Amino acid sequence: MGFLYEKWVKPALFRMDAERAHELGVRLLAGLGRLPPLCRALEAINRLPAAARPIEAFGLTFPNAVGLAAGFDKNAHAWPAAAALGFGHVEIGTVTARAQPGNPRPRVFRYPAQQAVINRLGFNNDGARTVAARLARRKGPGRRRIPLGVNLGKSKAADIDQATQDYLASFTWLADYADYLVLNVSSPNTPGLRELQDEARLRELLGAVTAANRSRAAQPGRERVPLLLKIAPDLDFRQVDAVLGVVDAFKLDGLIASNTTIGRPGAFAGVQEAGGLSGAPLRHRSTDLIRYIVRATQGRLPVIGVGGIMDAASAGEKLDAGATLVQVYTGLVYRGPFFAGEIARALADRQVLAPRAQIIQSA
Repeated sequence: MGFLYEKWVKPALFRMDAERAHELGVRLLAGLGRLPPLCRALEAINRLPAAARPIEAFGLTFPNAVGLAAGFDKNAHAWPAAAALGFGHVEIGTVTARAQPGNPRPRVFRYPAQQAVINRLGFNNDGARTVAARLARRKGPGRRRIPLGVNLGKSKAADIDQATQDYLASFTWLADYADYLVLNVSSPNTPGLRELQDEARLRELLGAVTAANRSRAAQPGRERVPLLLKIAPDLDFRQVDAVLGVVDAFKLDGLIASNTTIGRPGAFAGVQEAGGLSGAPLRHRSTDLIRYIVRATQGRLPVIGVGGIMDAASAGEKLDAGATLVQVYTGLVYRGPFFAGEIARALADRQVLAPRAQIIQSA
């Protein structure tokens, strides 16, 4: 599959505008999701060996460690096909309370030599109410094959002092349809958003959302939704410590480390395009951030590792640093739609072989 993508599909896609290619990918996966028998057949092909153990995190069960990061399926069109491609979970969004078009085009730029992308999309999405209605049509037994996360952001039109109410509106619309929710306070493409990582503003936001989550769980037939926070790779360790203090105070279920970076390392020093950089250049910074969080929390806080995963080695590096799960997005651009299944199998092989290696070493 990877060979066919590299030889035929990728060259055709790379001749297209990057965002048009992305939109085509979403439409194709949405079409696949409307063909359940084909999805089940592909899912069976991508199924892991029986010896591979599922992963338990946030009170959920994940069939493998690899998820589709937020940003690909912003409007909940393509997620039903994710399991067929080998993903163990899928995160839609970012969704905002108000529908918005995002920033002016062009706003997505590929850098093949560096296996990277810069985007300044700006949370273009249909809005929480519309996305909730779309998810409601897919709700029911057998519809959801893998855990579904929903990533929430701040509407551009909402002033920073209105951010908490804006997130609460999205929470109200979408909590019924998510296996877990993510508060995205780290995209560089919405003015002022990263200010929500400051301790005082983060306390206000997490206090309000966790209170709403408790109130919702007190209603008959509803349960508390696991809440995660997605942070930027550009925080220094002092700032990370402050975030961790707030996360601990409000007992969040986990962190996602990390979002795209505003840094321009190495070959990007002279690149003038604004936006978040993702892909291979983010690999080591995101891994260092994961390692720091895991050590600082003594492994008590589950972390989803994102950033620079372009092969099985870079995915394994995130798990070795202490991540519970990983997510990919830019890797799909460069490796193709079955990239997640390939990584999941490689990570499962590590999981199966590690105990055997320990037995041999102790013999």
